[in-house]
Amino acid sequence: MPKRGGSAKQSVVDIVHDMPEDSSYDEILQELLMNRMIERGLADVEAGRTISDEEMAKTIDSWRD
Repeated sequence: MPKRGGSAKQSVVDIVHDMPEDSSYDEILQELLMNRMIERGLADVEAGRTISDEEMAKTIDSWRD
């Protein structure tokens, strides 16, 4: 989750700080989770850990068999 050059703790503080004051605990957790998932996905892209849409479609089709 850390943004480039920042700590995970600071990223959490920044995310929570940017949310509306009346955000619920669940909304905060959801936002933190979404940001973490995005960061992990971007790291996968940078590391070349991706597959094509065609490969994904084949994988999904195999689940239907």
